[in-house]
Amino acid sequence: MFLTLIVGLFLLEIYEPVRQAIILPFTGLIASSSSWLMQIFDSNVIANGDVIRDAITGDAIQIAPGCNGVEAMIILLAAIIAFPAPLLYKLKGLFWGFLAIQALNMVRIISLFYLLQWDQVWFEWFHLYLWQALIILDALVVWLIWLRYLPKPQSSTSNKETLDAAYAVNETDH
Repeated sequence: MFLTLIVGLFLLEIYEPVRQAIILPFTGLIASSSSWLMQIFDSNVIANGDVIRDAITGDAIQIAPGCNGVEAMIILLAAIIAFPAPLLYKLKGLFWGFLAIQALNMVRIISLFYLLQWDQVWFEWFHLYLWQALIILDALVVWLIWLRYLPKPQSSTSNKETLDAAYAVNETDH
């Protein structure tokens, strides 16, 4: 089920009508939200669509598909949906997972924006290697934390009680 969901959701993500109607507007929202946070401390930051720019230097980053946290969310969604758990817990996991992934992604975008202004080499290294891995790792960590909060399956008797009962039956036969 996990692999079917992964393949299906990734195909859906690149399907042009979905990309135009959902992915690109969401990416613009991420850019706007990130620039709003930066404007609290830096009034030179402006956002236009999926581009965040420094008004003085002209340095800019574009949040492309693949840099918007959607892929990490797809992985988390597939893992949570495929795992046997009550629906309410799945919904809670998806809600908190979405927040965690997007919060870290905003940190990523903001750090990359300022890294670009500081040093192109460091920007490339962080963008291509460090942050890509950390966002996917974030999805895995969220899933593992979600697993810890799932209710434990209830059985009518514990394994120890079952073994004790079986042992008692064997003793009475002797």
